Amino acid sequence: MATLDDTYDPLTPVPAERRVFGARDAFSLWFSLGIGLLVLQAGAFLVPGLSLGMALAAIVTGSVLGALLLAAAGVVGADTGLSAMGTLRLALGARGAAVPAVLNAVQLVGWGAFEIIAMRDAADALARQTFGLSNPLAWTVLFGALATWLAFMGPVSFVRRFLRAWGLWLLLGGAGWLTWRLLAQHDLAALFAKAGTGEMSFGAGVDLVVAMPLSWLPLIADYTRFGRSSGRMFRGSAAGYLLANIWFMGLGACYALAAGGGEGLLLTALAAAGGGIALLLIVVDETDNAFADIHSAAVSTATLAPLRPAHLALAFGALCTLIALVAPLARYEGFLLLIGSVFAPLFGVLLTDHFVVRRRRAEVAGAFAWGLNLAGLLAWAAGIAAYQGFSRLAPELGATLPALAVAALAYLVLGLILRRPKG
Repeated sequence: MATLDDTYDPLTPVPAERRVFGARDAFSLWFSLGIGLLVLQAGAFLVPGLSLGMALAAIVTGSVLGALLLAAAGVVGADTGLSAMGTLRLALGARGAAVPAVLNAVQLVGWGAFEIIAMRDAADALARQTFGLSNPLAWTVLFGALATWLAFMGPVSFVRRFLRAWGLWLLLGGAGWLTWRLLAQHDLAALFAKAGTGEMSFGAGVDLVVAMPLSWLPLIADYTRFGRSSGRMFRGSAAGYLLANIWFMGLGACYALAAGGGEGLLLTALAAAGGGIALLLIVVDETDNAFADIHSAAVSTATLAPLRPAHLALAFGALCTLIALVAPLARYEGFLLLIGSVFAPLFGVLLTDHFVVRRRRAEVAGAFAWGLNLAGLLAWAAGIAAYQGFSRLAPELGATLPALAVAALAYLVLGLILRRPKG
């Protein structure tokens, strides 16, 4: 049976009669994608470098900023009906957008493998604690196959048949249980009284937090293109991701600090807290993150070659699973920050092009007629340079906002200097 992804290729706007997602669908999807083991582990990275109070402040600040940027990128998809890499053709040109499409596919393979590794490690830890059994290979293959099947089915089927039917309630129950166990077993006042070691600045903490929602920027339009209205997509996406990211990063920081600090003891602390059932539910749900990575890697690649996204999803799912079999879950923090350095300024260009230059008028045919927008590419490069410069020379200030601002301003200035090609 053909999926909706087979019917509407990434470069063809989804017609109005097939845009079925409302605010509840967007909330369910992005609340689900904002909850996960990697989000818990990202929160754990913040302590003990920051005190718990400062870590929570960084979580709220970075989550608000990231959720608003994420939802704004979703509006572009809803306005145009195009996939995420399709919308970038409006700002970079058809040939220029090939660069981020390749980078996106590469980074999504990495994310998909990380998700499978996280699920495998958590499930294996729970199995060892409960039954005394360990089989990482079996867990890797199981979770990889499940995520690949979901990606093959497509986003509309996933959201309507899984998330809205029962997946969202599964998540809320698991998150609620972990929260209750934290409050029942640990003295939060004592955790708040612990001083940070100073190994991480507040600005660096915000950058680490905002890297989570920014990692979804190159994906969100793949789903909001099926939205009935831009306003519903913005409200649902922003509210769902903001709530989930604050909640779960906060849990990760609290549990890690209670376990002695750092992400290494996080899974052990969660399982030992009597939250094994809730953690197992979240492990099962983590497949939705891997699903999104595999599906969007396929959609991105389909903008470069006339291949069916559903078939590409099978290939990318197999690749992610293979990588998960041999790759350790290491240098995760550096991976997040690298993603932020590339895609944050890129979407500074896209958002400026869509909301300021085009004023939300998407002339798709005309935009695809010209192949390269030099102003967009140069502004993107300037934003990446700004990110790297601020992160190295002034990490206490953070780098995400400056990089976005530099890329946006450079795009406006270069647009005045360079004559934009016309279709």
